[in-house]
Amino acid sequence: MDITVRHAEPSDAEALHRLFRARSVMVGTLQLPFPRLGLWQERLQNPPEGLYQLVACAGNEVIGELTLITTPTRPRIRHVGSIGVAVREDWQGKCVGTELMQAALDLAENWLNLTRIELKVYVDNPAGIALYEKFGFEIEGTHRRYAFRDGGYVDAYSMARLKG
Repeated sequence: MDITVRHAEPSDAEALHRLFRARSVMVGTLQLPFPRLGLWQERLQNPPEGLYQLVACAGNEVIGELTLITTPTRPRIRHVGSIGVAVREDWQGKCVGTELMQAALDLAENWLNLTRIELKVYVDNPAGIALYEKFGFEIEGTHRRYAFRDGGYVDAYSMARLKG
């Protein structure tokens, strides 16, 4: 089935709520378990300036999400964007992350004039690390004990891609 990427709409709130409720997705993010549906409804209805949310769809079904955060009101870092990616467990390994990354990097570099895209990824996420490296991201450092997850601390890599 073809994967399409589009901007997230308020009507996607329930699908994103389901996506981030899945343990396999939640543990790879900074989200807490048991997210409220209202959180997603508010985020999609009133996004802050500089927040771009993309969703990957198979037909009408949301199967992945990418958030690109920019800081247009901070002149010294307005060239920087930060991303986070989540893919539904049953769609992992099926190019959903690739499609989301291609769309986000096109938006970031060709339309928003961002020259630095950065992210953090847990060191125990080899699939995520491989995806980012495929798109030219490089590890810049390790954040030790970056996040508390599932009863213990996990390290994260800081990765970035520079254009120009």
